[in-house]
Amino acid sequence: MSPIPRPADLAHRVRNAFRARVSGDPTGAPDWVRDIALVGEGPGWFEPDGVVWRVHGDLSTLVGGVAALLGQGAHPLAMAGVARHSSYRSDPWARLAGTARWLTVSTFGSAELAERETARVRGMHTRVRGTTDDGRAYAASDPALLRWVHLAFTDAFLAAQEAVGHDLTPRFGRDWADTYIADWSRSARALGAEDLPISRRELTEALRAVEPDLEPVPTELLTFLAAPDGMNRAEKIFYNGLARAGALVLSPSVAPLAGVPGRDDRSPAARFRLQRTRLQLRTFQLTLGPFSPSEDAARYRTGLAGPPDWLG
Repeated sequence: MSPIPRPADLAHRVRNAFRARVSGDPTGAPDWVRDIALVGEGPGWFEPDGVVWRVHGDLSTLVGGVAALLGQGAHPLAMAGVARHSSYRSDPWARLAGTARWLTVSTFGSAELAERETARVRGMHTRVRGTTDDGRAYAASDPALLRWVHLAFTDAFLAAQEAVGHDLTPRFGRDWADTYIADWSRSARALGAEDLPISRRELTEALRAVEPDLEPVPTELLTFLAAPDGMNRAEKIFYNGLARAGALVLSPSVAPLAGVPGRDDRSPAARFRLQRTRLQLRTFQLTLGPFSPSEDAARYRTGLAGPPDWLG
């Protein structure tokens, strides 16, 4: 009979497994996370401990990420680029780690590092181009597609923060969502997106304006997001809660195309589902600790904390 693991050992294993999923490294500190601590000086693109740090440092991003992928998948040209030029089906966790790299470096890195990461991503975008089966051309560097990806991402992360994340109003005031939308637009402009919203009202209007260009989310993406390959039983249970919450925070502009309720569903069942996910994330936070390795690195670089243990 196998010995029962001690709680501390179990927590350590859970932390390592999760960090390996989202960063590709069990410590959560691959080279690009170490660069956040060591490359450049100063606060970077966003205010330390400001609203962008707090939204992107919240575990609600796990729910927002599911909703963002559903939203991006509703644009046929954006979906073509993902389907034909990424490993999301054959190696979804590598794809996740790549997305996490852009998000965390641009959020927590110095200005020098964020600009270097932007140049890397823009270089990758120049190679993602082609033609859909019905003859429509697409290119990842197209400002219109970059704009759509940014709209879907921003809306999903904001909605997830409000639904299952920590309440930011006491710290940043009632208009914190407008601040987040305006500040985070800097990252998309750096990639080449144009005409970006800087308030909740503008974001809603921008999403509605794109609706004529959207199509039903492909079945293969819906199937993949419902149950990605490679997870053990515990991970599947945890992910299922995230995915069901993601379906409840999706924009009304996209939800019908994904066949999910979206955030217009205010039924008691929907509220209960979100409450369960919120509790799930709070419990998981106790295991992971207050800050991600990326934020630990940024706090060290900006003088808010000492060096992380993994920095050596």
